[in-house]
Amino acid sequence: MNSLLKIDNLHVSVNGKPILKGVNLEVRQGETHALMGPNGSGKSTLAYALMGHPRYEITDGRIEIDGVDLVALEPDARARLGLFLAFQYPVTIPGVKVADFLRHAVSNVRNPDRKEGEGLIPMREFRKELKARMEALGMDVEFARRYLNDGFSGGEKKRMEILQLAMLRPKFAILDETDSGLDSDAVRVVSEGLARLAGPEMAVVIITHHERLLEFNRPQSTHVMLAGRIVENGDATLAHELHDQGYAGVRTRHPAIAAEETVEKTEEALVAKA
Repeated sequence: MNSLLKIDNLHVSVNGKPILKGVNLEVRQGETHALMGPNGSGKSTLAYALMGHPRYEITDGRIEIDGVDLVALEPDARARLGLFLAFQYPVTIPGVKVADFLRHAVSNVRNPDRKEGEGLIPMREFRKELKARMEALGMDVEFARRYLNDGFSGGEKKRMEILQLAMLRPKFAILDETDSGLDSDAVRVVSEGLARLAGPEMAVVIITHHERLLEFNRPQSTHVMLAGRIVENGDATLAHELHDQGYAGVRTRHPAIAAEETVEKTEEALVAKA
């Protein structure tokens, strides 16, 4: 039976300000979902709350994987249960080689009870697997000898996250605007890499404003966020509509929530001027 990620009536605040106001979503292993919405609608907040970022306070609701409540778990425990987040702006770690980072990450996920300095995946086995994954993704093996994201282009940082996906093999991969800041060629490379990895053992939730990532990763389900809620659900046709027409139609169909969105933006502007 495929694993299930279930989000039930999720409310999240940041610095005391409510951002998510009752999000409901179910994602099954093997599915591809698109999560779309205008800036400030709560997409990235949902991603960070799922992964356990301490700044994002869950004030109500549940997040579960196969009935296990994630809310009280640390991010590393959530990762061991099969959750992965690809950041919009990946972190640079000078002095830590890509290969060393991946070996420790893979060892922690596959052997959650290991002690520090013990239980690492054997080097020969790791190198063989890493080389095979990089070749499958069309990546130069020299990439693994570089420091993590240090001096990487935007496209290289995103390809690094695809390589992490390939090595960690999570049940649920959340991609937070992976196409942000990339040119068309880089988006194509990342999209094709993601398409090679997607399959029955991994669900993918693609958070995006655009349709470019979805060309190679056609979603079975598209969800639209507005003012901290998922207001519409559909298939790939809905994603195409949003890309083509924007969110004016969504706001027209949900006038009360659109009005709430306008009030929040006005309040933010007044605070910014103060």
